[in-house]
Amino acid sequence: QVQLVESGGGLGQAGGSLRLSCAASGSIFSINAMGWYRQVPGKQRELVAVINSGGITNYVDSVKGRFTISRDNAKNSVYLQMNSLKPEDTAVYYCNADIKTGWTARTRGYWGQGTQVTVSS
Repeated sequence: QVQLVESGGGLGQAGGSLRLSCAASGSIFSINAMGWYRQVPGKQRELVAVINSGGITNYVDSVKGRFTISRDNAKNSVYLQMNSLKPEDTAVYYCNADIKTGWTARTRGYWGQGTQVTVSS
């Protein structure tokens, strides 16, 4: 059993900052890519940022230069530092991780429960 637990969402102001955290726990053999997605009502979930096991990152254009993704492999955790927030960043943010639960197991994607981020103008 694997769980991803997010924290750090809430209310922020335009131009301000928030930091999201996500910790994976359970039967974890290895974690490959970890990422953050977001979703607003009526729209598809979109990838915000991803980081692979080697630390290489990628961002959606709308957050480049404002958001920073990082991970702590020792803690099975991923973080999203969000600076220069905009009202359009308002969404539910989901953590995702590609995890193997054993040497012969297939890599599966796991999701957190989501955390609301609301940015006021």
